[in-house]
Amino acid sequence: MNIILFTTSRGVPGSLNLSRPRIFLPLLGLVALVCSLLVYTGYRLGGAAPSVAAAPPVTETPALQADATQQLRLIDQVRRRSQAELDALALRMGQIQAQVMRIEGLGQRLVDLANLDREEFNFDEPPAQGGPVDATVLNSAAPPDFMQELEQLSAKIKDRERQLIVLEDAFKGQGLSLLGRAVGSPVTEGWLSSFFGVRTDPFTGRPAMHRGLDFAGKRGSPVVAVSAGSVVWSGPRDGYGNLVEIDHGHGFVTRYGHNQQNLVRVGQLVRKGQQIARMGSSGRSTGPHVHFEVLRDGQSVNPLHYLSASR
Repeated sequence: MNIILFTTSRGVPGSLNLSRPRIFLPLLGLVALVCSLLVYTGYRLGGAAPSVAAAPPVTETPALQADATQQLRLIDQVRRRSQAELDALALRMGQIQAQVMRIEGLGQRLVDLANLDREEFNFDEPPAQGGPVDATVLNSAAPPDFMQELEQLSAKIKDRERQLIVLEDAFKGQGLSLLGRAVGSPVTEGWLSSFFGVRTDPFTGRPAMHRGLDFAGKRGSPVVAVSAGSVVWSGPRDGYGNLVEIDHGHGFVTRYGHNQQNLVRVGQLVRKGQQIARMGSSGRSTGPHVHFEVLRDGQSVNPLHYLSASR
Protein backbone atom coordinates (compact mmCIF):
# COMPACT_ATOMS: atom_id res chain seq x y z
CA MET A 1 0.00 0.00 0.00
CA ASN A 2 1.45 3.31 -1.10
CA ILE A 3 0.37 6.74 0.18
CA ILE A 4 1.22 9.66 -2.13
CA LEU A 5 1.95 12.93 -0.28
CA PHE A 6 1.75 16.39 -1.87
CA THR A 7 3.45 19.24 -0.10
CA THR A 8 3.95 22.97 -1.06
CA SER A 9 7.26 23.36 0.68
CA ARG A 10 9.38 21.89 -2.10
CA GLY A 11 6.78 21.36 -4.90
CA VAL A 12 7.82 17.68 -5.31
CA PRO A 13 5.26 14.91 -4.50
CA GLY A 14 6.39 12.04 -2.33
CA SER A 15 5.08 8.55 -1.50
CA LEU A 16 4.88 6.36 1.64
CA ASN A 17 4.97 2.57 1.29
CA LEU A 18 3.11 1.04 4.22
CA SER A 19 4.09 -2.51 3.38
CA ARG A 20 7.55 -1.99 4.58
CA PRO A 21 8.25 -3.27 8.12
CA ARG A 22 9.85 -0.06 9.28
CA ILE A 23 6.65 1.75 8.47
CA PHE A 24 4.08 -0.91 9.28
CA LEU A 25 5.26 -1.81 12.76
CA PRO A 26 5.31 1.74 14.20
CA LEU A 27 1.87 2.40 12.70
CA LEU A 28 0.52 -0.79 14.24
CA GLY A 29 1.99 0.19 17.59
CA LEU A 30 0.35 3.59 17.30
CA VAL A 31 -3.05 1.99 16.66
CA ALA A 32 -2.56 -0.35 19.64
CA LEU A 33 -1.62 2.59 21.81
CA VAL A 34 -4.72 4.53 20.78
CA CYS A 35 -6.93 1.52 21.50
CA SER A 36 -5.28 1.05 24.88
CA LEU A 37 -5.83 4.70 25.71
CA LEU A 38 -9.49 4.42 24.76
CA VAL A 39 -9.97 1.29 26.89
CA TYR A 40 -8.19 2.85 29.86
CA THR A 41 -10.20 6.06 29.53
CA GLY A 42 -13.49 4.08 29.51
CA TYR A 43 -12.41 2.10 32.55
CA ARG A 44 -11.58 5.23 34.48
CA LEU A 45 -14.82 6.91 33.55
CA GLY A 46 -16.78 3.80 34.58
CA GLY A 47 -15.00 3.56 37.93
CA ALA A 48 -15.61 7.22 38.67
CA ALA A 49 -19.40 6.87 38.19
CA PRO A 50 -21.34 6.54 41.49
CA SER A 51 -22.28 2.98 42.20
CA VAL A 52 -25.31 1.87 44.20
CA ALA A 53 -23.96 -0.28 47.01
CA ALA A 54 -26.12 -2.83 48.73
CA ALA A 55 -27.52 -1.48 51.99
CA PRO A 56 -26.10 -3.15 55.05
CA PRO A 57 -28.52 -5.37 56.95
CA VAL A 58 -30.42 -3.64 59.73
CA THR A 59 -29.37 -5.00 63.10
CA GLU A 60 -31.05 -4.32 66.49
CA THR A 61 -29.01 -2.36 68.96
CA PRO A 62 -28.58 -3.68 72.53
CA ALA A 63 -30.85 -0.90 73.83
CA LEU A 64 -33.69 -1.92 71.50
CA GLN A 65 -33.27 -5.57 72.45
CA ALA A 66 -33.40 -4.74 76.17
CA ASP A 67 -36.51 -2.59 75.68
CA ALA A 68 -38.28 -5.34 73.74
CA THR A 69 -37.40 -7.90 76.42
CA GLN A 70 -38.73 -5.59 79.14
CA GLN A 71 -41.99 -5.07 77.25
CA LEU A 72 -42.47 -8.82 76.84
CA ARG A 73 -41.80 -9.33 80.54
CA LEU A 74 -44.38 -6.70 81.50
CA ILE A 75 -46.97 -8.24 79.20
CA ASP A 76 -46.35 -11.65 80.76
CA GLN A 77 -46.70 -10.20 84.27
CA VAL A 78 -50.00 -8.52 83.37
CA ARG A 79 -51.28 -11.75 81.85
CA ARG A 80 -50.32 -13.77 84.92
CA ARG A 81 -51.85 -11.24 87.31
CA SER A 82 -55.08 -11.09 85.31
CA GLN A 83 -55.30 -14.88 85.26
CA ALA A 84 -54.71 -15.05 89.03
CA GLU A 85 -57.43 -12.46 89.65
CA LEU A 86 -59.85 -14.36 87.44
CA ASP A 87 -59.07 -17.62 89.26
CA ALA A 88 -59.61 -15.93 92.65
CA LEU A 89 -62.87 -14.41 91.45
CA ALA A 90 -64.09 -17.79 90.16
CA LEU A 91 -63.18 -19.42 93.50
CA ARG A 92 -64.98 -16.70 95.46
CA MET A 93 -68.05 -17.03 93.29
CA GLY A 94 -68.04 -20.78 93.88
CA GLN A 95 -67.91 -20.24 97.64
CA ILE A 96 -70.79 -17.76 97.51
CA GLN A 97 -72.85 -20.17 95.40
CA ALA A 98 -72.25 -22.92 97.98
CA GLN A 99 -73.36 -20.58 100.76
CA VAL A 100 -76.49 -19.65 98.83
CA MET A 101 -77.31 -23.34 98.32
CA ARG A 102 -76.96 -24.00 102.06
CA ILE A 103 -79.19 -21.04 102.84
CA GLU A 104 -81.81 -22.34 100.42
CA GLY A 105 -81.71 -25.74 102.13
CA LEU A 106 -82.04 -24.12 105.56
CA GLY A 107 -84.90 -21.99 104.29
CA GLN A 108 -86.80 -25.03 103.06
CA ARG A 109 -86.34 -26.77 106.42
CA LEU A 110 -87.54 -23.68 108.27
CA VAL A 111 -90.61 -23.54 106.03
CA ASP A 112 -91.37 -27.15 106.95
CA LEU A 113 -90.76 -26.56 110.68
CA ALA A 114 -93.04 -23.52 110.70
CA ASN A 115 -95.71 -25.27 108.57
CA LEU A 116 -95.63 -22.47 106.04
CA ASP A 117 -96.96 -22.68 102.49
CA ARG A 118 -94.14 -23.80 100.17
CA GLU A 119 -95.64 -21.84 97.29
CA GLU A 120 -95.53 -18.67 99.35
CA PHE A 121 -91.91 -19.26 100.42
CA ASN A 122 -90.45 -20.99 97.39
CA PHE A 123 -86.65 -21.13 97.66
CA ASP A 124 -86.32 -22.84 94.29
CA GLU A 125 -87.21 -19.63 92.44
CA PRO A 126 -85.76 -16.12 92.70
CA PRO A 127 -87.90 -13.59 94.60
CA ALA A 128 -90.27 -11.51 92.50
CA GLN A 129 -89.07 -8.02 91.67
CA GLY A 130 -90.39 -5.08 89.67
CA GLY A 131 -90.90 -1.34 89.50
CA PRO A 132 -91.19 1.51 87.00
CA VAL A 133 -88.41 2.29 84.56
CA ASP A 134 -85.90 4.73 86.02
CA ALA A 135 -84.08 6.93 83.54
CA THR A 136 -81.13 7.28 85.90
CA VAL A 137 -78.09 5.42 84.55
CA LEU A 138 -75.59 4.25 87.12
CA ASN A 139 -71.94 4.04 86.26
CA SER A 140 -70.38 0.61 86.20
CA ALA A 141 -68.52 -0.31 89.35
CA ALA A 142 -64.76 -0.20 89.09
CA PRO A 143 -62.95 -3.51 89.69
CA PRO A 144 -61.86 -2.60 93.27
CA ASP A 145 -65.39 -1.49 94.14
CA PHE A 146 -66.79 -4.67 92.61
CA MET A 147 -64.47 -6.89 94.67
CA GLN A 148 -65.31 -4.96 97.83
CA GLU A 149 -69.03 -5.33 97.19
CA LEU A 150 -68.52 -9.02 96.52
CA GLU A 151 -66.78 -9.49 99.88
CA GLN A 152 -69.51 -7.54 101.67
CA LEU A 153 -72.16 -9.69 100.01
CA SER A 154 -70.31 -12.85 101.03
CA ALA A 155 -70.08 -11.65 104.64
CA LYS A 156 -73.78 -10.80 104.66
CA ILE A 157 -74.69 -14.22 103.25
CA LYS A 158 -72.55 -15.96 105.88
CA ASP A 159 -74.21 -13.93 108.64
CA ARG A 160 -77.69 -14.77 107.34
CA GLU A 161 -76.73 -18.44 107.14
CA ARG A 162 -75.60 -18.41 110.76
CA GLN A 163 -78.81 -16.71 111.84
CA LEU A 164 -80.90 -19.26 109.95
CA ILE A 165 -79.04 -22.15 111.61
CA VAL A 166 -79.64 -20.63 115.04
CA LEU A 167 -83.28 -20.01 114.15
CA GLU A 168 -83.67 -23.61 112.97
CA ASP A 169 -82.23 -24.96 116.24
CA ALA A 170 -84.46 -22.58 118.19
CA PHE A 171 -87.50 -23.95 116.33
CA LYS A 172 -86.38 -27.43 117.31
CA GLY A 173 -85.76 -26.37 120.92
CA GLN A 174 -82.06 -27.13 120.60
CA GLY A 175 -80.29 -23.80 120.76
CA LEU A 176 -79.95 -20.41 122.38
CA SER A 177 -83.40 -18.94 121.85
CA LEU A 178 -84.53 -15.36 122.05
CA LEU A 179 -85.31 -16.01 125.72
CA GLY A 180 -81.70 -16.94 126.38
CA ARG A 181 -82.29 -20.63 127.10
CA ALA A 182 -79.76 -23.26 126.04
CA VAL A 183 -80.06 -27.02 125.78
CA GLY A 184 -77.06 -29.31 126.04
CA SER A 185 -73.67 -29.63 127.70
CA PRO A 186 -70.12 -28.93 126.48
CA VAL A 187 -69.02 -32.52 127.25
CA THR A 188 -70.40 -35.95 126.42
CA GLU A 189 -68.68 -37.53 129.42
CA GLY A 190 -67.14 -36.16 132.61
CA TRP A 191 -68.33 -34.26 135.66
CA LEU A 192 -68.76 -30.67 136.85
CA SER A 193 -65.63 -29.89 138.89
CA SER A 194 -65.87 -26.13 139.51
CA PHE A 195 -68.71 -23.60 139.54
CA PHE A 196 -69.18 -20.01 138.45
CA GLY A 197 -68.30 -17.28 140.97
CA VAL A 198 -65.65 -16.52 143.57
CA ARG A 199 -63.44 -19.48 144.47
CA THR A 200 -59.96 -20.25 145.74
CA ASP A 201 -57.50 -19.96 142.88
CA PRO A 202 -55.70 -23.32 142.48
CA PHE A 203 -52.37 -21.58 141.67
CA THR A 204 -52.29 -18.67 144.14
CA GLY A 205 -54.53 -19.99 146.93
CA ARG A 206 -56.30 -16.63 147.08
CA PRO A 207 -59.95 -15.85 146.35
CA ALA A 208 -60.53 -15.12 142.66
CA MET A 209 -63.47 -14.74 140.34
CA HIS A 210 -64.11 -17.79 138.15
CA ARG A 211 -66.20 -16.73 135.14
CA GLY A 212 -67.20 -20.17 133.92
CA LEU A 213 -67.79 -23.82 134.72
CA ASP A 214 -65.12 -26.53 134.70
CA PHE A 215 -65.99 -30.00 133.41
CA ALA A 216 -63.30 -32.54 134.26
CA GLY A 217 -62.90 -35.74 132.27
CA LYS A 218 -60.63 -37.98 130.30
CA ARG A 219 -57.90 -36.42 128.21
CA GLY A 220 -58.90 -36.45 124.55
CA SER A 221 -62.64 -36.90 125.20
CA PRO A 222 -65.04 -34.89 122.99
CA VAL A 223 -65.83 -31.23 123.62
CA VAL A 224 -69.07 -30.28 121.84
CA ALA A 225 -70.94 -27.09 121.02
CA VAL A 226 -73.95 -26.45 123.24
CA SER A 227 -75.72 -24.66 120.40
CA ALA A 228 -75.40 -23.79 116.74
CA GLY A 229 -73.30 -20.83 115.75
CA SER A 230 -70.22 -19.50 113.98
CA VAL A 231 -66.65 -20.00 115.22
CA VAL A 232 -65.04 -16.60 115.87
CA TRP A 233 -61.89 -17.84 117.62
CA SER A 234 -59.92 -21.06 117.40
CA GLY A 235 -56.40 -21.01 118.80
CA PRO A 236 -54.26 -20.22 121.84
CA ARG A 237 -55.23 -17.40 124.22
CA ASP A 238 -53.61 -16.31 127.46
CA GLY A 239 -54.86 -18.34 130.39
CA TYR A 240 -57.29 -20.36 128.27
CA GLY A 241 -54.73 -22.46 126.40
CA ASN A 242 -56.35 -23.72 123.19
CA LEU A 243 -59.67 -21.89 123.06
CA VAL A 244 -62.74 -22.20 120.84
CA GLU A 245 -65.19 -19.29 120.85
CA ILE A 246 -68.59 -19.53 119.15
CA ASP A 247 -71.00 -16.71 118.34
CA HIS A 248 -74.61 -17.92 118.52
CA GLY A 249 -76.30 -14.65 117.60
CA HIS A 250 -78.60 -12.46 119.67
CA GLY A 251 -75.62 -11.41 121.83
CA PHE A 252 -74.69 -14.94 123.00
CA VAL A 253 -71.11 -16.24 122.86
CA THR A 254 -69.71 -19.44 124.40
CA ARG A 255 -66.07 -20.32 125.14
CA TYR A 256 -64.40 -23.71 125.49
CA GLY A 257 -60.88 -23.54 126.97
CA HIS A 258 -57.84 -25.72 127.84
CA ASN A 259 -58.40 -28.01 124.84
CA GLN A 260 -55.83 -30.58 123.84
CA GLN A 261 -56.69 -29.94 120.17
CA ASN A 262 -59.16 -27.68 118.39
CA LEU A 263 -61.11 -29.32 115.57
CA VAL A 264 -62.80 -26.25 114.03
CA ARG A 265 -61.54 -23.13 112.28
CA VAL A 266 -62.56 -19.49 112.39
CA GLY A 267 -65.60 -18.81 110.22
CA GLN A 268 -66.84 -22.40 110.35
CA LEU A 269 -70.52 -22.99 111.09
CA VAL A 270 -71.23 -25.60 113.75
CA ARG A 271 -74.38 -27.27 115.00
CA LYS A 272 -75.52 -28.22 118.46
CA GLY A 273 -73.72 -31.32 119.69
CA GLN A 274 -70.98 -31.15 117.05
CA GLN A 275 -67.52 -32.00 118.37
CA ILE A 276 -65.33 -28.90 118.25
CA ALA A 277 -62.28 -29.99 120.29
CA ARG A 278 -60.62 -32.68 122.37
CA MET A 279 -60.40 -32.22 126.14
CA GLY A 280 -56.95 -31.35 127.43
CA SER A 281 -54.97 -29.33 129.98
CA SER A 282 -53.42 -26.54 127.90
CA GLY A 283 -52.89 -23.08 129.33
CA ARG A 284 -53.42 -22.31 133.03
CA SER A 285 -54.77 -25.68 134.04
CA THR A 286 -54.16 -28.34 136.68
CA GLY A 287 -55.53 -31.30 134.73
CA PRO A 288 -57.73 -32.42 131.83
CA HIS A 289 -60.97 -30.43 131.77
CA VAL A 290 -62.89 -27.90 129.69
CA HIS A 291 -63.47 -24.37 130.93
CA PHE A 292 -66.93 -23.36 129.71
CA GLU A 293 -68.09 -19.74 129.62
CA VAL A 294 -71.26 -18.00 128.43
CA LEU A 295 -71.24 -14.31 127.53
CA ARG A 296 -74.35 -12.29 126.89
CA ASP A 297 -73.84 -8.89 125.25
CA GLY A 298 -70.16 -9.09 126.19
CA GLN A 299 -70.73 -9.81 129.89
CA SER A 300 -69.96 -13.17 131.57
CA VAL A 301 -73.04 -14.87 133.02
CA ASN A 302 -73.56 -18.06 134.98
CA PRO A 303 -73.58 -20.91 132.42
CA LEU A 304 -75.81 -22.99 134.71
CA HIS A 305 -78.74 -20.77 133.70
CA TYR A 306 -78.30 -21.91 130.08
CA LEU A 307 -77.65 -25.61 130.51
CA SER A 308 -80.24 -28.34 130.52
CA ALA A 309 -80.58 -30.71 133.46
CA SER A 310 -79.58 -33.65 131.23
CA ARG A 311 -76.80 -33.97 128.69
